[in-house]
Amino acid sequence: MKIFLIYGGKSAEHDISLLTAFSIIKEVYYDYYEVEPIYITKEGDWIKGETIKQADSLRFSETLRLSAAKEVHFAIEEGEFSTGIAINPSELKEKDAVIFPVLHGPNGEDGTVQGLFEVMGMPYVGAGVLASACGMDKIISKQLFQQAGLPQVPYVPIRKGDWIANPEEVFKKCEGTLIYPMYVKPANLGSSVGISKAVTREELKTAIDLALQYDRRVVVEQGIEAREIEVAILGNDDIHTSVPGELVKEVDFYDFDAKYINNEVTLQIPALISEKVEKQLREYAVRAFQAIDGSGLSRCDFFLTSNDEIFVNELNTMPGFTQFSMYPLLWKNTGLNYGDLVEELIQLALKRFNESLVFEQPHKE
Repeated sequence: MKIFLIYGGKSAEHDISLLTAFSIIKEVYYDYYEVEPIYITKEGDWIKGETIKQADSLRFSETLRLSAAKEVHFAIEEGEFSTGIAINPSELKEKDAVIFPVLHGPNGEDGTVQGLFEVMGMPYVGAGVLASACGMDKIISKQLFQQAGLPQVPYVPIRKGDWIANPEEVFKKCEGTLIYPMYVKPANLGSSVGISKAVTREELKTAIDLALQYDRRVVVEQGIEAREIEVAILGNDDIHTSVPGELVKEVDFYDFDAKYINNEVTLQIPALISEKVEKQLREYAVRAFQAIDGSGLSRCDFFLTSNDEIFVNELNTMPGFTQFSMYPLLWKNTGLNYGDLVEELIQLALKRFNESLVFEQPHKE
């Protein structure tokens, strides 16, 4: 079977996607699959690379950064130029194939590309259109979690138009609902891109301006003193959760560079918590997954206070698979290695696709 591994994309998380794709390529079971890399440039062009039939075909993640040419050529030495062939997305429609998108951020995990795969009638790994869109949007997901009765920190949603028209009113709403410190986030982005901490009104203004560079809607959350605990989720209707893990912080907030470039984040797996707290975290993770109609995979992120209060932070429907990423490490510590995890995700994608075909058949009276 062929795996179309789609990575890159137009979002700010483009480079993370390359690292994720490289990690997956190293762990595919090539006795059963071959991988065809599909690179989406920052400009949105789709480029097909050379088919990969063994794990050691690539030595560097940068080899996956392709440019269009008449012939396909992968780099052999670090820094050597890699080329591929420009294609239209419709060319990925093929029998006995599955799409594995590892696109992070807008146009990747927000339901847009998932809609394309649905129209093409192709099986694909990960959440569907609805779950992807809801999980990506921090404001919508918070509203759904609220309806599901899940605990969350107080928050204030802000529209760009309201901020431009009357920033003073926005300040009043934030300061009337929340207290400093506050965290400001773009509604549709991840990996700490565009996120800032504000402890004064001036910092709040700067943080909102920054977040609005990435999205037309932002969310301002109440800052609390808490540990950051994460739980990995795997499944469709039959949902499984991993042991919880903790992002151990030496500072209040880690930005993009600290997480992915400098690797300053320490992971504690399993998290040092009580059995009671672990049980509650895993239960909340399942409920959050169901609230957005999740399938395939997700990672649920929590805040845990010193008196064991739990707050759902967000649900990431396409968590990173880099060598530093929490999601695969959580499953490894739960007893599922990387290769088996990739295989399980492919099988879940095929199962969901086959079940969807049943619903598409006309029902007889």
